[in-house]
Amino acid sequence: MVAPVGFGHIQFRASEALAVLPIIYPESIVALYIGVLLANLLGGFGPLDIFGGSLITLVAAYLTYRTRDSWLAYLWPVILNGFLVSTYLAPALGIPYWLCTVTLSISEAVVVVGLGHPLISWLKTRGIA
Repeated sequence: MVAPVGFGHIQFRASEALAVLPIIYPESIVALYIGVLLANLLGGFGPLDIFGGSLITLVAAYLTYRTRDSWLAYLWPVILNGFLVSTYLAPALGIPYWLCTVTLSISEAVVVVGLGHPLISWLKTRGIA
């Protein structure tokens, strides 16, 4: 259902808001890796996306946790997905790397910052964190 805006060079996946959960839940690092691995099985970009994209998420989640007291925590998923996923997504889609990087980074930032930040704030104010 979300494939048209979830698996191309523009990715507005609401689930990407969860990429910042390591800020308050370190146990979510592995959960995010497994979740992306399973989601990318359906994505259609093959083993590189399944394993590479999942590994990128694992590294981003770990860095998010390590910088959890800084605004950098919100940037790791945006930066790593934008620059690294684009290395294999751009050729697969037949578009320039820079175009893929820019569109992927912007769409990732919209979701991670636009939904992820309010999610973390809400969890903290509710005492769930």
